[in-house]
Amino acid sequence: MNPSGSSTTPAVDPALDGARPTVLPPNQPHQFYRGGAAIAALRGVAPASEFGPEDWVASTTTRFGQATDGLSTLPDGRLLRDAVAAQPEAWLGTEHVARFGTSTAILVKLLDAGQRLPVHCHPSNSFAQRHFGSHFGKTEAWVVIGTSGADPRVHIGFRDDVDGGELAGWVRAQNHDALLGALNSTTVAAGDTVLIPAGLPHAIASGVFIVELQQPTDLSVTWEWDGVLADESAGHLGVGFDVALDCVDRNGWGDGRWESLVRHTGSHAEPVVDLFGDGADGFFRAERIQGHADLDSSFAVLVVLAGSGRLHTERGGTAYAGGRGVPTGVTSSASVSKYRYGQ
Repeated sequence: MNPSGSSTTPAVDPALDGARPTVLPPNQPHQFYRGGAAIAALRGVAPASEFGPEDWVASTTTRFGQATDGLSTLPDGRLLRDAVAAQPEAWLGTEHVARFGTSTAILVKLLDAGQRLPVHCHPSNSFAQRHFGSHFGKTEAWVVIGTSGADPRVHIGFRDDVDGGELAGWVRAQNHDALLGALNSTTVAAGDTVLIPAGLPHAIASGVFIVELQQPTDLSVTWEWDGVLADESAGHLGVGFDVALDCVDRNGWGDGRWESLVRHTGSHAEPVVDLFGDGADGFFRAERIQGHADLDSSFAVLVVLAGSGRLHTERGGTAYAGGRGVPTGVTSSASVSKYRYGQ
C-alpha cells in the first residue's frame, strides 16, 4: 500500500499469463564466490553485492535447501513459479506439461566469475533421483558473452582416467593443485560455447562472463570446499563424499576429446545460429538471433545483449534494446503460434 491507501501492485490479468513477453528484473541470490560487475554493467544498474555473480533469469528453481531463495518475481509481485503452476499449459504448452508437469525444465543464469570457481561437478538424472529425490540432475552449457583479464579460461574433464581412490584422496586432503591440474584447460572468447554433461568435472576462471543454461536444480558436488563453503557437508550435499563422488565422470577427456564439447560461434553471421548442436538435445537448446527470425512457440528466455529489435506475438509487439540500461530477461509463452524477433 502507498501512503494514500491505494494498492501499488499492478492489476493482474491471469488470462494473459504466458501469452505475452514479460520483462524480468535482476534476481541475484547471495553466493559463496565473488562477481557480478559485468551483470550490473549489462543491465545498467549498480552492483547488487560483491557476492552477486549469478542472475537467475526466469527462475522457478530454488537454491539447495531453500524455500524461495532463487525464485524470479514477476512485475506484479507474484512468483513466476506460482504463476506457471496456476496455468501451466498457458506458459509451457500441452506437450511439455505432459512430460514435465509444471516444471519449466530449465534454469538460465547470467554468471560473471569474479574469482575462480572451485572444481566441482553435478549429478545425473538417475543419481539425483536416487540420492536427492529430484527428477532432474544437472547437465549444463555455457555461452561466453564476454571476458576480462589476462587469462579467461575454463577447465573441463580429466585429461586421463582417474582412479576413484586417488580422487577421494585429493578431495580428502583438499589438494587444490592436484584437482585443478588434472583437468583439461582452454582459453575462451565471446561467442564460444561449452557443453558440460552431468558428472563432468569443471571450473571457470575469473574474468569469464557467460549465459548458462542448465537443468533446473542447484545440485553441485564441490570438491574444493575448504575456505570456500561453510563446511565439508556443503561440498557433498549431506550424503558424504564416499557417495557423492560416485556421480563423477572419471574418464579421461584428453587427446582432443574435450574439444567435442566446445564450439566457436563468434564469427557466425547467420540470422539464427544454433549454439550447442545435437549434444544438448533432450536438455535444452539455445540460438543467437542477429536479425529477423521466427521463433517456435515455447517457454523461452530472451537475453538481449546488444542492438535493438521488436518481439511480435499474437498479443502485439514489444520493443527491446541491448546494452546499458535495458532489461535482459524475458519469459515468452507457449500459447501463441509464433514469435517474430526483428525490427
